[in-house]
Amino acid sequence: MYAITGITGKVGGALAKALIEAGEPVRAVLRDPAKAEIWRKRGCEIAFADMGDATQLAAAFQGAKGVFILPPSEFDPAPGYPEAAKQNEVLTTALLAARPERVVCLSTIGADAEVDNLLSQRTMLEEALGELDLPVTFLRPGWFMENAAWDVASARDKGVLHSFLQPADKTFAMVATQDIGRLAADLIREQWIGKRVVELEGPARVSPNDLAEAFASVLGHPVRVEIVPRESWEGLFRAQGTRHPQPRMRMLDGFNEGWIDFKADGGNRVRGTTSLEQVIEALVRQAAANEAA
Repeated sequence: MYAITGITGKVGGALAKALIEAGEPVRAVLRDPAKAEIWRKRGCEIAFADMGDATQLAAAFQGAKGVFILPPSEFDPAPGYPEAAKQNEVLTTALLAARPERVVCLSTIGADAEVDNLLSQRTMLEEALGELDLPVTFLRPGWFMENAAWDVASARDKGVLHSFLQPADKTFAMVATQDIGRLAADLIREQWIGKRVVELEGPARVSPNDLAEAFASVLGHPVRVEIVPRESWEGLFRAQGTRHPQPRMRMLDGFNEGWIDFKADGGNRVRGTTSLEQVIEALVRQAAANEAA
C-alpha cells in the first residue's frame, strides 16, 4: 500500500489517480475530515494526520510499501527558514518510526543551487531526508506550468501577461503537474538502494513569449508580454502582504540568471508529455467554471 500526503493537491491527486488506475492500494493522508469521502469513494484507505505532528504521520505511514512526501510550501518564510527546519524534523521522526520500504519526496529544480533563495527550503529537505537509512527518491520538477493560473484573468480581460520571468524570449524548464504525479506513481513502485535524484521537465522549454502565444491561441485574441521590472518587485510583493520578499526575489533571479536550472548532462532527466497549450486550455476552462459557480 502507498501512503500519499498532499493528495488533495494537483500533484498528489494525479499520483493517486495513476496508482488507483493501476490497481494499487492507496492510503490518503488527510488533515481535513471533510475531504475524506471523495477518496473513500475512489477506494482509498483514509488516515488523518497533521503535517506538523510526527506521531500522527508515523501512524499514517505505518506498514506502507511506499510513502509520497509533499511538504507544505512556505512562500513567505522567516529568515533562516525555521518553518522548513521544523517540518523536516517532524518528517524524519515520522519516517524513522514508521520505516516504510521506500520514500518519494517532491523536491524542486534548484534544490542544488548554491545561492540562498526561496527554493533553499527544498535543499534543506533533501539534506534532512538524505540522512535517513531508507531508500529515498528526490523528484525535482521544473517550474509548474500551472503557475500560469495567476495570469488567466489579465490575459483574458486585458490581453496582457505580466512576467517576472525575463527576458521574454528566454526559455525555462517547465512541466505540468499531471506529468509530475504520473512520474511519481512510476517511481514509487520501483525498487532502488540509497538516495537518487530524478529531474523532470515538459516536452519543450517555455518562454514568456510562448506562454503569451498559448493564451492567445486558447483565448482567440492577441496576448502580449509585459516584463515586470526587477526594481519594482520588492514593493509589489510587500504590497501583497509579503514580509520577507528577498528569498522570492532571489529565486526569480536564479531562474532569470540561469543558476537555477537542471544539470547540463541530463543523465537523470525525464520529459513529460503534457503540452503547454493543454495546460493553458485547462486553466482557462477552470477559471470560467469557477466564475460561473
